[in-house]
Amino acid sequence: MATSMVRQNYDAECETAINKQINSELKASYVYQSMAFYFDREDVALKGFYKFFKKCSEEEREHAEKLMKYQNLRGGSIVLDNVAKPEKSSWGTGLEAMQAALALERTVTDQLLALHKLASAKEDPHLTNYLEDEFIKEQAEAAKRLADYITNLKRVGPGLGEYMFDKETLDD
Repeated sequence: MATSMVRQNYDAECETAINKQINSELKASYVYQSMAFYFDREDVALKGFYKFFKKCSEEEREHAEKLMKYQNLRGGSIVLDNVAKPEKSSWGTGLEAMQAALALERTVTDQLLALHKLASAKEDPHLTNYLEDEFIKEQAEAAKRLADYITNLKRVGPGLGEYMFDKETLDD
């Protein structure tokens, strides 16, 4: 393959790490899609949870696409891996699903922070600024939102409380 004309100060390790992050974002999107359609089942029937997790899936896919555009901008090559199926297909209660979502967000955030650290070590201010501007604050906000939801779901309890949370908080 020919060398990119736009590639400048873009270390191969950063390029590889971006590809890893793209695949992590796609996997997160896939997990959220599984969560969304679990809550859309007739025996679960929590429309607000469905909408919330469907939106999360779309946001994670958008993150992957942003990183793909960035890879092209910097003259890198996009390498996609197979996306493994989620570890489970039944997500339990809304509280359990929100806890799983928070764990997923923390994993994605840890990977982004490792990518940021690598970009700093490779003296790539373009990549560090991009990650700060496009991802890092948004990840913190997502974790805070999920933590708030978890607190409120614990407060309202299962059954009717979860149903009311679904209607009043998530179903807008």
